[in-house]
Amino acid sequence: MNPMSICTPSSSHSSSSGSPTKAWIIHGVVVGAAIVAAIGARGYLLGRSRRFRSRAIGIIPARFASSRFQGKPLVNILGKPMIQRTWERAKLATTLDRVVVATDDEKIADCCRRFGADVIMTSESCRNGAERCSEAVQKLEKKYDIVVNIQGDEPLIEPEIIDGIVKALQVTPDAVFSTAVTPLKPEDAFDTNRVKCVVDNLGYAIYFSRGLIPFNKSGKVNLHFPYMLHLGIQSYDCEFLKLYPKLEPTPLQLEEDLEQLKILENGYKIKVIKVDHDAHGVDTPEDVKKIESLMVEKNLS
Repeated sequence: MNPMSICTPSSSHSSSSGSPTKAWIIHGVVVGAAIVAAIGARGYLLGRSRRFRSRAIGIIPARFASSRFQGKPLVNILGKPMIQRTWERAKLATTLDRVVVATDDEKIADCCRRFGADVIMTSESCRNGAERCSEAVQKLEKKYDIVVNIQGDEPLIEPEIIDGIVKALQVTPDAVFSTAVTPLKPEDAFDTNRVKCVVDNLGYAIYFSRGLIPFNKSGKVNLHFPYMLHLGIQSYDCEFLKLYPKLEPTPLQLEEDLEQLKILENGYKIKVIKVDHDAHGVDTPEDVKKIESLMVEKNLS
């Protein structure tokens, strides 16, 4: 398969001119293809479940076009582009053998090369960070067991968190994905840019949402409940990540616009670690000043 084609969205089927029977046949073919892809991934993972995942690579997906913040990876934060600050933090993680930037934009690529980062060019048609990481890893000559998707808009991500999710996936062979959560601040409870997560007693994700979960009858924040905020970092089993784009988009994923839900809806397990991290992602231009003030306060400039 041509690596450049894996991010291309599936073409939509119109049912306006076809018969109901034909529409159901088409629907069955699409669903059947998704099931085959899921079974293929599942079968591979069952075969490798006893193998220790040793080699890990960090990939920072970055695109220039963004509906909320155009050119966000290149925004200046105390004299350095944000993508550089994220890359420098990721390079401090002890579990990563390599850190690369995956982008479809030459301006981002040129910037990253100037400060010394390895860059992999990817297709403009990638629909999310996971698909961009998937395309990038297939262009690498060296083989890896774990791919860490590091969000470029978390310039203060702690290297210890990167190491934590890598180790979590290494010791949990039945999971294909690992991520981290931290306590949610009450003032962020209804912020749809802050993704929430609920976790079971064994440390596996139950659900992710842009809304407040769990939600109670009063419709208000329960100040005594330990709500969890999902941090923008996740690691994947490398072979599962290659198969990920073949899985059809799922209803919950599309409704919430959260790629993690496609993994859960297909029956795969996500391991979650809990950390204490004062999350400071950059979602809007206004967030830049907050980040800079915090860095000056903590002497991180």
